[in-house]
Formats: sequence, structure tokens, C-alpha cells
Amino acid sequence: MGAASGACHGGTPSGGLARNTLVVAGATLLSRVLGFVRDVIVAFALGAGAAADAFFVAFRIPNLMRRLFGEGSLTMAFIPVYSRVREEQGELAAREMARSALIWLLLILGALTLVVEVLAGPLTYVVAPGFADDPERFGMTVQLLRIVFPYVILICSVALCMGILNAHGQFLAPALAPVMLNVALIGSALAGYYAGGDVAVCMAGGVLGGGVLQWALQQPALRRQGFTWRGAWSWRDAGVRRMALLMLPTVFGAAVYQVNILLGTLLASFLPEGSVSYLYYADRLVQFPLGVFGIAVSTAALPSLSALAAKNRMEEFHGTLGSALGLTIFISLPAMAGLLALAEPLMKLLFLRGAFTQEAVRASALALLAYAGGLPFIAGLRPLVAAFYSLENTRTPVVVAAVSMVANIGLGAWWMGGYGHVGLAMAVSVSSALNFSLLLWFLGRALGKYPAPLLTILKCLVLSGVVFAGAWASALGPYLLWLGMIPVWVVVYFAGAVALRVPEANLLLSALRRRVRGKTSRKAS
Repeated sequence: MGAASGACHGGTPSGGLARNTLVVAGATLLSRVLGFVRDVIVAFALGAGAAADAFFVAFRIPNLMRRLFGEGSLTMAFIPVYSRVREEQGELAAREMARSALIWLLLILGALTLVVEVLAGPLTYVVAPGFADDPERFGMTVQLLRIVFPYVILICSVALCMGILNAHGQFLAPALAPVMLNVALIGSALAGYYAGGDVAVCMAGGVLGGGVLQWALQQPALRRQGFTWRGAWSWRDAGVRRMALLMLPTVFGAAVYQVNILLGTLLASFLPEGSVSYLYYADRLVQFPLGVFGIAVSTAALPSLSALAAKNRMEEFHGTLGSALGLTIFISLPAMAGLLALAEPLMKLLFLRGAFTQEAVRASALALLAYAGGLPFIAGLRPLVAAFYSLENTRTPVVVAAVSMVANIGLGAWWMGGYGHVGLAMAVSVSSALNFSLLLWFLGRALGKYPAPLLTILKCLVLSGVVFAGAWASALGPYLLWLGMIPVWVVVYFAGAVALRVPEANLLLSALRRRVRGKTSRKAS
């Protein structure tokens, strides 16, 4: 079976992209809803004080490693090489390459984990130097980091499983994996709170339990594809070497947004207590539409782009990339409008209880406003980076990421003096816009034409303005009004897009209809 068939089975590349996006988005929606339940519980139990700051900083380090070595560079480097090996050498060679990659992954990450366990104190100082003035908070962070860091081994192994399944056109089990982490964290937080224990320590243990559950969830799906971890492997597998060459530079470039967030944490550690937590809660709300739809599009697009690039079908490659960017813009612009209009009401509804005060709501809402402005650019980065990696061009994303990183550090250090934690969020949005613009320009030069759907952007901007005005007006009333109006504005936006003949609306609508017809026919049979 060719790689392309797995990536785009059952229709045109754009049709397969929309269909797979819906699968990933639906599964991710469940995960994000559970993530909000998790955040509500954490806000209730920990609030936005020293214990919360310590846990968020400790957990952010393995999370960053996950982005860098897991779903960032590892998945993006693995899928194109795996697809090419399948295309050129067959299924058995591709499976041998995957097993070899896992062996190297366990060896490297195991050694890295041992180093971090020994040097957890200095690492905490590097990431959050401002904590050094508070010995209790600093010591708490070091303790939690030692507990949670082995999660890196588990989640990066899960990312390899996800890459195999995505390359075979299977997206459901990988998209459901974060559900397991949220279930584990919710259970551990509740257990710690009601048992009268240390909630932060219990949640750190829950992180490891979640990693085990995520790994276990992928194994039945792999077996259904005929894949087993028992079999031939090699220390010198050529595919792994090629993947490593792609990974080395992309460790930096694939997760620039997460690195920017980490730098924000470093700078925020010098601000008043609670600043790290304000940024965390704001980022969680931005991650909801980004994860449900923005990342879903790029996750679905990468196998298709990789398969088309391996076959040198560049006209279809350009069309699939244009569809991916169009879908990203179609979804992220109204999401940005909604977050801008409902920032404080959403924070109040989700987190104003227990140790989370009105002051924390206001401060987190201001950070959300700053983050939300960059949402379309952050979401758009993923398909662009996926396109470069599918072409096995890692140099350009790295150079562009370096430029945006410098911009983020400089702007963050400058603006935090006058705007505090809000200035740090603003810097992330502006640097993300710079990153997106430069990548789009370089990719347009490489392909000979730009994949930006300008007409879609203009139409979606107009419709998003309507959504913003309506949501802002409804937010002046009771929360049942604006909350109940959210699905109404979704329908208004989608109906307006269909009326204005936005291609992405019709693409999603057609994919949804096919999926419903498929379920109906299966039930009938």
C-alpha cells in the first residue's frame, strides 16, 4: 500500500484533509473539555499561589520537551521519512525503522532523565531564576520536577506511536491520547485534595500515570495495523539516521511557540507572585481552539503533504497546503474574535471559585486578550512548518524561528517593565506573527506561488467582526445569555461563510455529510 493512500484515502487530498481534521478535532474536543475540568479543579485546589506556580513551572519543563522531541520535531521528522521508506522499500522496512527509532529514543531520553534528576536544582534556577528569592517555592519546584520529568520518556514514545498511526491514515487513537492524561490528573488532584494531602505532589504522580495510560491506548490501534514492537531493528537503520538529521535542527524550530512560552515563564518569575499562573490559565484558553482545530489541521495535513512530496506531486502538494491554511484561517479567526469579546466572562465562569480570586480573573483575562490576538498566526505556523518538513527542508524554519525568538525575548523584556505579565503575552503574539509572515514568504518563493487564500481571509475577517460584536454585546448581560449565544454565533458564522461561498465551509460541510452518511450506512448494514 502506498503512503499516499493512507494519508488521503477515499477522495481528493483536500477532501481527506477535511475528513481527517474532523476526526482529530472531535477527539481533541473531548480532551480539551476534560482539560478545562482539570483546570477548574486545579484552580479550586491550588489557586494562583506558590504551590500552583511551582507545579506549572515543573510540569512546563517536560511539556516543553514533549513539544520539542515528541509531537514537535520527532513526529514531523518521522512521518516524512517513514512515508518515503514505505513508498520506496515497503512495509517491513518501515516497521524496522520505527522499532529502531524507539530503541534510540529510549536510550537518549533515559540518559537525559538521569541528568535532569541530578541537576534538577540548577535547571529550575535556569528556567525560573526569580524563584531563588523564595526558598520554599524553589524547593517545591525542584521536588516536583524530579517527579514529573520521566514523563518525557513515556510521551515521546507515545508520539512515535502517533506518527506510525498518522502515516497509516489513522487519527482517532492518537487524538484521544491526551484524554488519558487529563483523566489521570483529575483523579490525582481530587484524591490529593479530599485526602488532605499535597495536591501538587499528587498531581505530579498523576502526570506519570497519565503517560502510561497514553502509551497503552495506542497499542490496540497499532496491532490493528499489523504493527508489533517485536521484530527486526538496527542500531544503524538508514531511515533513523535520516530522521535524526531532520530532527536535530527542528528541535528548535518545530516548537518555537512553546519555547516562547518558556521564556515568558523565565521573565515572569521576576514579576509579582501569581504572574506565572495568570499566563498559564490564559494560555490554556488559547490552546482550546488551537488544539481542537488549529493543530488538528496540521496533524491531518502532514501525512498527506509527506506522501505527495515523496511522489513529487507538487501541484497537489500546493493545493493541499492551501486547503490546510484556509481551514486554519477559517476556524482561528472567529475563535480569536470570541476570545477577545469574552475574555473576562470566560475566566470568571471557569475559574472564579476557591482560591482563585476576582483579581486573578482580571489579571488572567488581560493576558488572554494579549494572547488571543496572535491565535491565527500561532495556528497558521503548524501547516507551514509541516510543509517545510514534508519537503525535508529544516533550515528555513530554524532560521525564521531564531529571528522570532530574538524578537520575543527583546519585546518581552521591554514590555514587561510597563505592562507586567500582559507585556510578555503581547510579545508572544507579535513574534508569532513575525514567524508566520516570514515562513509564508519563504515558502511562496520556494513553490513559485503563495498558498495564502486571500479571499477566504477577507471574508472570514468580516464574519469574525460580526461574531465579535455580537459576543461582546451579549457579554454585557447575564452569563446564561452569552454562554447560550456561543453556539448561535457559531451557526451564524458558518451560515454566513456558506452564503459567501467560502470554500473551506463547503469542504467541512461535505466532509461532515460524508461522515454522517457513512455512519448511517454502517448502522443499516
